[in-house]
Amino acid sequence: MPASASPWRIGVTGNIACGKSTVMRMLAELGAATIDADTVYHDLIGPGSPLTHRLTTRFGPIIMKSDGSIDRRALADIVFADAEALADLDALTHPAVIAEIERRVTSLDAPVVAIDAVKLIESGMYRACDAVWVVVCDPEQQVARLMQRIGGSREEAERRVAAQPPIESKLALADVIIDNSGTREATTAQVATAWREMCDTIPHQGNRE
Repeated sequence: MPASASPWRIGVTGNIACGKSTVMRMLAELGAATIDADTVYHDLIGPGSPLTHRLTTRFGPIIMKSDGSIDRRALADIVFADAEALADLDALTHPAVIAEIERRVTSLDAPVVAIDAVKLIESGMYRACDAVWVVVCDPEQQVARLMQRIGGSREEAERRVAAQPPIESKLALADVIIDNSGTREATTAQVATAWREMCDTIPHQGNRE
């Protein structure tokens, strides 16, 4: 696959606990550079950062750890129980995260970069991507995976799942849909097929600047 002036961008999204990280690992194994929007966000909410200041101004000192960084669990407890608070969080974080992802993408020397972002569509970041991949799974699996991840109750997991935007808004813009409800082998096969088809397409796109 020929390198281009900037990497071919795959935006990988899907609602919480559907398996985006699994698909990202598979894309990395196939040769894509990867950027995780959640990791970028974590990097931006350290002690003394501009985003940390904006978040504590909006949500108060209760979300700050003793070292001056953001307590993500405390913040999650607030926003997942209050739709207005969640909207405010998105409005504060999306511009900062998108700007940092753009900075990282433009510094890459790689033909393809996959960007994992749960709010890829809602933030508008999908517009800067060449393809949108949406990862889905059975709703019951989604709740079970989230319970395991957060170590919380089923009620808490269901509340977080319910706070997610409807998956239909993501599916409407999907170029590729990966169903992660089955075995790892089944997901691997879907990713490999989509990757091959993408590689066949990229050389014919010309200069995308």
